[in-house]
Amino acid sequence: MSVKNWLSRLGAPLRDYVESIGYGFRTFANMLGVSPGLLRRPGLVIEQLHFIGNYSMLIITLSGLFVGMVLGLQGYYTLNKYGAEQSLGLLVALGLTRELGPVITALLFAGRAGTSLTAEIGLMKAGEQLSAMEMMAVNPIQRVLAPRFWAGVISVPLLASVFSAVGVLGGWLVGVQLIGVDDGAFWSQMQGGVDIYKDIFNGFAKSVVFGIAITFISLYQGYEAQPTPEDVARATTRTVVISSLMIWWLDFMMTALMFSK
Repeated sequence: MSVKNWLSRLGAPLRDYVESIGYGFRTFANMLGVSPGLLRRPGLVIEQLHFIGNYSMLIITLSGLFVGMVLGLQGYYTLNKYGAEQSLGLLVALGLTRELGPVITALLFAGRAGTSLTAEIGLMKAGEQLSAMEMMAVNPIQRVLAPRFWAGVISVPLLASVFSAVGVLGGWLVGVQLIGVDDGAFWSQMQGGVDIYKDIFNGFAKSVVFGIAITFISLYQGYEAQPTPEDVARATTRTVVISSLMIWWLDFMMTALMFSK
């Protein structure tokens, strides 16, 4: 094999990867550019909010409850060794608002709603519905992608807030009702130690960033999938894998920036 052919084979995947990144940024910019048009048709976003947010509420609520219960149980066993079991409420609240609430909500959202969005867009492309829209002078990015994108961006922070709130309730059920931690100490330690800006707002900001990343990855994978059942299935798998890795990377970066001081 000549050096030229070897370099060509080596550079082709890199070139395709760079092209896909560039096209993804262009698609994202186009979607933001056409988003103001949704103000004339808010029903499109509300419909997707119902589909994405409400249908994810059950798994988010149950997961938040059990995560809070496990966190309360494990936290009590750890704090009890140092005689600090009265700080259980603070531990549960900080663990949920700072980290577990936004991250686990984002992972669950990627697995439930993200895959659904990818499959839906991919099947619309396979059925030539997006091409039909273009033939009728309807921009599929504005009509299909943008409403789903903003619905996902709105849904993830709200779902993360529900997750954290139900998680705190789960920690209270285990710590106070089951184990016997003082009820007043549980809530007073939480109220005195949780900062609205540093803890709650930063956790909320994390969930907003996660919502932007997950929703766009899901839509982009479906929009760029080849119109075949096999590639739509592969795109759905890529959505989960890429979204999960992106969540962990973004979580590390934002945690380092937010809580380093």
